[in-house]
Amino acid sequence: MSPLPAAFFISILFLLPQLHKVCAASPAAGRTIPTRGTCNNTCGTIPVMFPFGTGFGCGHPYFARYVKCNAGTLQFSTGTGIYPVSSIDYPTSTIVVADPFMSTCSSMQNSGSFSLDRTSPFTLTGSNIFVLLGCSTTSPVFDPSEDLCDTGSGSRVCSGLYSCKGVTGIGLPQNAPTSTCCVYDSLMGIGSGYSLDLPKLQCSSYTSIYEFGDEGDPMKWKFGISLQYNDSYYTPACKDCEISGGLCGFSGLDESFSCICRDGVNTTTNCFGHGYTWSGAWEPKIQTKTSIG
Repeated sequence: MSPLPAAFFISILFLLPQLHKVCAASPAAGRTIPTRGTCNNTCGTIPVMFPFGTGFGCGHPYFARYVKCNAGTLQFSTGTGIYPVSSIDYPTSTIVVADPFMSTCSSMQNSGSFSLDRTSPFTLTGSNIFVLLGCSTTSPVFDPSEDLCDTGSGSRVCSGLYSCKGVTGIGLPQNAPTSTCCVYDSLMGIGSGYSLDLPKLQCSSYTSIYEFGDEGDPMKWKFGISLQYNDSYYTPACKDCEISGGLCGFSGLDESFSCICRDGVNTTTNCFGHGYTWSGAWEPKIQTKTSIG
């Protein structure tokens, strides 16, 4: 076997310092490299994936009107307020939002109203159990001809909530009679669209339970509003962009599709060739060329 020429060793010696610089800048496994733009794949502790985004031009434009990242907090906007997003379950296309003025077992207070635009890409999931608390005896929810309150299993939910110490926050004694409580699982019967108007309903507060951790212990119930979002906006172009290590977004006056790469470049296709590859985390793609003379 003939010895390797000197040009080979010179090439290797020249390449070693360059590899050292790249490896020193490489993140540890599982960490991400922040983008140079405004789009990121997390907001606080919540992973953010399409159709959502963390800044202008990120995600799908239709969803950008409702979900935004503000100072590390993912927020959901409706006509009645801005609510923090507690979690997103991408496999089931659901998000959970928390109204800070909504009552829970540990803390009850006078609440505002909640609405959901009928034209938005969000709908209420069937897991929500809405409870109206501290209602007047003349409230329209108690109209027998409307049949809005669940008098079966709903009475157990009311008893559980009224057993909480937090009920004193709405001026009721602990274990008060449940005649001022109403449980129903849909907002469709009240007003236009999805709307919960507490002054109109003559109720002090409301809550929503989307999961019963332990039906007998209201302190273990999960409070929040579970929403289903339309996942039909996920296109092959967006999938190809994500496979190449990009984030799906939009640009221009027509809000056309844009693939946002980790080097700050926006393309109309994908990020292949922009120095990054997807491997579970954002990691630099090291390209080397060895010439044997």
